[in-house]
Amino acid sequence: MSDRSWFFASQGQQQGPYPETQLHDLIARGIVTAATLVWSEGMSDWQKAGDIPGLFSGYSGPPAVPGSQRPLASAGSAGDGSLSVDLELWPLLGRSLVFVIGLLLVVPAPWVATSFYRWMASRIDVPGRPNLAFTGEVGDIWYVFVAIGLISDIGFIGVPYLHYILIPVQAVLSWMTVRWISANLSSNGRPLSLSFDGSALGYVGWHLLTMLSAITIIGWAWVAVFWMRWICRNVSGTRREILFNATGLEMLWRTLVCAIGCAFLIPIPWVLRWYTTWYVSQFELAERTA
Repeated sequence: MSDRSWFFASQGQQQGPYPETQLHDLIARGIVTAATLVWSEGMSDWQKAGDIPGLFSGYSGPPAVPGSQRPLASAGSAGDGSLSVDLELWPLLGRSLVFVIGLLLVVPAPWVATSFYRWMASRIDVPGRPNLAFTGEVGDIWYVFVAIGLISDIGFIGVPYLHYILIPVQAVLSWMTVRWISANLSSNGRPLSLSFDGSALGYVGWHLLTMLSAITIIGWAWVAVFWMRWICRNVSGTRREILFNATGLEMLWRTLVCAIGCAFLIPIPWVLRWYTTWYVSQFELAERTA
């Protein structure tokens, strides 16, 4: 066992130093994931823990329970299928602003969207799928992002009812984006071969239902949760099923807190990271029961 001391980054703050034995304990508890940035003496810069040779691969977790055929699953392993994301405060804010501005300017929309998805994928830790990456190219569906940008700008033109007429078009463009993202995810440089098989008509239906549910003031949150669960059920190509565990009540109050925080401008970076971290953590990979 190495006697090196390690630092790791958590919510933009440096933690440590920790001896390597304690770092492995933090890995077992899920505090340090493959996506967590770490540094030790002799390294030129911070690196993801999953990219350090031997740090994760050399740690196999606790031994098997007596009388059991498999070891206890440690946090962050395939046995604990909850996703996590490691987001630094200001990079998240900056990239989110560039993403929004790029869409509104239309022309750079394909570049900023592709760049944002690549960065976000690199920050997400998926149990059993180290070094998640997004491999989509700018030219794949550039026209989709140009169209999304144009529709976003229509809201500033003030043409009566045009924005409402284009709602189904927005839904189809979102459906195409989900299919593109699903098909271009990789782990350790190898394609995951996922696909989103939900129909365009079904996607449009959920989109319209979510918007109509807004008249209930709070009902949209439950519709949004069931929509996301429908999306998860329609992702194929993985031996584990994808679950979305958030409840309607959680979606409601957290979204309201996020909206209120953003309305005051100054808290935006903190509430944005808080909400995004929570949202990603609601996805879970579980062994299929049928």
